[in-house]
Amino acid sequence: MPVSRRRFMIIAASVASTTVLSTESRADAPLLSESDPTAQALGYKEDAAKVDKAKFPRYQVGQTCASCQLYQGKAGAATGPCLAYGGKLVYAKGWCNSYVKKA
Repeated sequence: MPVSRRRFMIIAASVASTTVLSTESRADAPLLSESDPTAQALGYKEDAAKVDKAKFPRYQVGQTCASCQLYQGKAGAATGPCLAYGGKLVYAKGWCNSYVKKA
């Protein structure tokens, strides 16, 4: 089914505005605290070097939020939104049990 140019432009504008709005809302997202109930359940640490390796055996040296697929921050940024926490900001050098290595 062919899409008219007008319909295409409406869809493209909608997608573009949604992308801009979601980026702006992420910038205002709160910083996740280690005391947050979800953070505690997933073993989130602001510094991966402080992960309890006995409690979280999945942790491996070198894993950080910055190298996780769920982390949405920009390269080199100290913090960024995380999908595991509803877009709340996490530290790039942090870690949690939801870690999935970027492909």
